[in-house]
Amino acid sequence: MCAEHPLAEVGVAALVRRAGVGRATFYTHYDGLEALAVDACADVVDRAVEALHAWRGRPDPAVAPPALREFFAALPAHAGLYRSLLTPGGGGPLGHLLHRDLRARSLLERHLAGAPDAPLVASAVAATFTGVLADWLHGLLTGSPDDVALEVWQLLIALHRSR
Repeated sequence: MCAEHPLAEVGVAALVRRAGVGRATFYTHYDGLEALAVDACADVVDRAVEALHAWRGRPDPAVAPPALREFFAALPAHAGLYRSLLTPGGGGPLGHLLHRDLRARSLLERHLAGAPDAPLVASAVAATFTGVLADWLHGLLTGSPDDVALEVWQLLIALHRSR
């Protein structure tokens, strides 16, 4: 339904009727539509985390990894839903989930590599990526998916090299 209407225009009654489930069943699993939408969008968080960690070897700042370019290229298809859950600057329920998962993965990777300042850099990576993604989806940053993938890639490399 969110592909057809903004989340704010979707009602629980219409959703459960279309899904063929009872209202009580819905509320057994979710406290509202936003919780359902975040759950349904959790795959975008997983794809973001994987796209940022899909490269090996020495990162090339001149070329974003294919997985990161593919990730950004796939976002416009559901941009309206993502914008409703990810506020400018990277807030909102999807932003919090994305930041948490990115930080955890970055922290793990830095610890495994023996890199210094793991908590600081992991937080900076998560905040930078989540903020740039949200601002791009909200039109506060311009550029094609390839452009933004390259720009965020360069920022993240700079963060890793700064410490």
